[in-house]
Amino acid sequence: MLYHRKYVHPQSREWVVFIHGAGGSSAVWHKQLKDFRSEYNLLLIDLRGHGKSAESAQAFWLDRYTFEAVTTDILEVLDHLQIPSAHFMGVSLGTIIARQLAELQPERVKSLTMAGAVTRLNVQSRVLVFLGNAFKHFMPYMWLYRLFAFVIMPRRQHAESRNLFVREAQKLCQREFIRWFKLTKDINPLLRYFKEKDIKIPTLYIMGDQDLMFLEPVKNLVKEHKNSVLQILEKCGHVVNVEQPDQFNHLSLAFIKNQK
Repeated sequence: MLYHRKYVHPQSREWVVFIHGAGGSSAVWHKQLKDFRSEYNLLLIDLRGHGKSAESAQAFWLDRYTFEAVTTDILEVLDHLQIPSAHFMGVSLGTIIARQLAELQPERVKSLTMAGAVTRLNVQSRVLVFLGNAFKHFMPYMWLYRLFAFVIMPRRQHAESRNLFVREAQKLCQREFIRWFKLTKDINPLLRYFKEKDIKIPTLYIMGDQDLMFLEPVKNLVKEHKNSVLQILEKCGHVVNVEQPDQFNHLSLAFIKNQK
């Protein structure tokens, strides 16, 4: 089972589940803990091979890595903790996993909050995927990861987010990186399907205006999905919950409260 931490609120029955991105860990949500703990029960999960899940006896999962498989890992934790439904928050690649969870068991998803959402790969991101596939077997994965982090988060004010993801990615190993990177071949068809299917679950996208790789596709998607809304944070990059935590927390907490 995945490593997870829970924070139980003495009165609230509502749960918020946090899903990090590829190469990261639940540490990416550290600036959300104080504000969210005062309102809700929290569940933070390290995905397979990431964070403290990499230290478990099940560090190398035997089944093939697919978005459905890594999402089923999360459902296993929810079943173990007897959490029937929750509000889900994802960042970066974690937004795809959160959306996949809503596809598999929509009755368990009260709302979705997507930070730095990945809804389509543009030309630049496809070039990165091509380079990663070309060099992943013989180039140290941290060289590739540092390149990806810099391209996605290039500005000076993105340094904290960039350094956080690079630091957490060091807990991976070459083999685990390759297994996760193979997921990229499934991204485009999956994202096309998600774009075509408008789920009825309330969804909040919080994006930075400097997130040039992923912002425009989200703008287009929100125009077509009537249950989705978009908030854009100024002077902010890809990892909005780290770069502007006060605004992010205010917007996402207000959104979740509104679902009651």
